[in-house]
Amino acid sequence: MSPDLTTAVWRKSSYSQGQAQCVEVACLRHRAAVRDSKNPDGNVLVFGVASWRAFLAMLREHRHDLP
Repeated sequence: MSPDLTTAVWRKSSYSQGQAQCVEVACLRHRAAVRDSKNPDGNVLVFGVASWRAFLAMLREHRHDLP
């Protein structure tokens, strides 16, 4: 079942400086939703809270393969 995103409050990093080249995140009940700011009506990825927290921890600890 897809979450209802009609009342979602989307936010993006202050580092984006108003440009539409980043992701936006919305906190939902027991989930986090992610979308592309260039295409707000496009597909949305939805993660459970535990998965989202693990992902953020990985980024904070620099445990990723990004250049």
